[in-house]
Amino acid sequence: MKFIIGILIALVFGLVALAILLLLDRRADRAEWNRLAALQPKAPEHFAPEMVADLPEPAQRYFTYTIQPGTPLLPVAIIEMTGQFSLGTKEDPRYQSMEARQILAAPEGFVWSMRTRGGMPVSGSDSGSWTRFRIFGLIPVGRLGGNPDHTRSAFGRYVAEATIWAPAAMMPGPGVEWSAVDANSARVTITHGNLEQTVDVAVDSEGRPVEVSFQRWSNANPDKVHRLQPFGAVMSDFRDVEGYRLPFRIEAGNMFGTDDYFPFFLADVTEIRFPGADG
Repeated sequence: MKFIIGILIALVFGLVALAILLLLDRRADRAEWNRLAALQPKAPEHFAPEMVADLPEPAQRYFTYTIQPGTPLLPVAIIEMTGQFSLGTKEDPRYQSMEARQILAAPEGFVWSMRTRGGMPVSGSDSGSWTRFRIFGLIPVGRLGGNPDHTRSAFGRYVAEATIWAPAAMMPGPGVEWSAVDANSARVTITHGNLEQTVDVAVDSEGRPVEVSFQRWSNANPDKVHRLQPFGAVMSDFRDVEGYRLPFRIEAGNMFGTDDYFPFFLADVTEIRFPGADG
């Protein structure tokens, strides 16, 4: 009897500890979200094509398509999405329906909070400082971060996503440099502290950014070793949002442009908005 009571007490303490950990994680999510939202400029400049006239022609095309003249330059974006997220491999993708909410504030950071719908109940968040996921809303199945490899990998992700959903963050200036690649693509290099990430943006004849690709620092490989490897995304279904033209369909994955490409992230955006300092 004492043995059973001991097990029950240990179980209760374990559940309490997990609940406290969940509470602390959610508090950290909110704090980082609020910090990033507060980075939105209160008196932003307004876009004019002359601002990008010295850039390579594909970069000019990118900006003049994605940002309409007179639009406030708001680098912080919030994206709501549904779609599918793979919990497996290319051979056995095990796609799960998901819904997620994200704030992008390149080059400062991001928070992506998601949960699956149906199947295995997985939820959690990604940021520049952590990756934390749980099953059944409570049991941790992955806690990463707090090291240079994670920081570098996350930086690549949210810089690339800013080229997709937050073009104002890519405007030329300190820490942002554009160069030509070919007639229909340009390269942006973002520098922030000791972090640097280069992303290639391919545009169509009108300037839609239809592909982004870059070398991402990642251990998503059979050796589970961090190294540079191709990553990229394909975008479609462009819509007007508060003076911006942005894609509402995104497919992204590792080994982009190779036979091993695996789109583990399939997103259908439901809303994009640009918060004020209190958003």
